Amino acid sequence: MEYQAGCIGRIFVARIDHGEDLLAELEGLAKLEDIRQAFFIRIGAVKDMRLVTGPKRDIVPPDPIWSSITDVQEILGVGNILRQDDDLPAIHLHAALGRDAATRVGCLRERVSVYLTVEAFIIEMTDVTGAGTMVERIRDGALGIARMSISGRLPETLM
Repeated sequence: MEYQAGCIGRIFVARIDHGEDLLAELEGLAKLEDIRQAFFIRIGAVKDMRLVTGPKRDIVPPDPIWSSITDVQEILGVGNILRQDDDLPAIHLHAALGRDAATRVGCLRERVSVYLTVEAFIIEMTDVTGAGTMVERIRDGALGIARMSISGRLPETLM
């Protein structure tokens, strides 16, 4: 495990409206407000999305199971905003999605269209301790994923 302590900075309350792309709007807000490290929760409804619902097999690097959902789904999601190697914000959003009796859980990627509205509560992390410490997302070639790193170094890969 790798960790650092920090504090809560600014808190953003955002409404994403019908037809807007949830991921693009979060990324745009992170750029506009220079949000470097944050976590968030969100509720609302979405449609026309791509998500990963796990690996096809228990191997490293994973071969993801991709799903496309076009109909309206209720959403309850949690995630984070971290900077990538290129200093651009990366959104990592996991969500429970449901409609009628069907429920799915996965990592939303590429596109997510808002249906009616999504409410987001974003909590910025500041003052992460340690000289030059930054929580960011760095590509780990051995695992085949971009994962959280503290201090610009990757945690040891578990195999």
